[in-house]
Amino acid sequence: MVKTSNATKQKWNAEHYTQIKISVKPDIAAAFKSACGAAGASIASTLSSFMLEYIGEPAQDGTAIRKRNAESSTSDYRTMQKRRNAVKRIIQELESIKAAEEQFLDNAPENLRSAPVYGDAEVHISLLEDAICILGDTH
Repeated sequence: MVKTSNATKQKWNAEHYTQIKISVKPDIAAAFKSACGAAGASIASTLSSFMLEYIGEPAQDGTAIRKRNAESSTSDYRTMQKRRNAVKRIIQELESIKAAEEQFLDNAPENLRSAPVYGDAEVHISLLEDAICILGDTH
């Protein structure tokens, strides 16, 4: 019986890798897949990098994950499309933070409405709106 290329790959993967199954909300999974695709990175390599960084291990090539990411980040934005996509992702993140601040304000108990933290949230929302507007106007 002749082994197929697929069978050989499966055997090698089984010997050298461990699968980890996680369950996440569909919107998180979709956003993560999209971000990986936009960055030109595989989901597996991105998660592996996160895991190495989390446990404080260096990358396989011996460099620190953060250092490697910092060095590659400049080259990730060589094309206008990549830069514009990065700005879109930043806008999405700012909108997400703004929504969280608004939710905090909406759900804050009456006794916190005069507290500095409530006023800070209002200022943050205003600043986030300004940043979103400025970034949105530039692309």
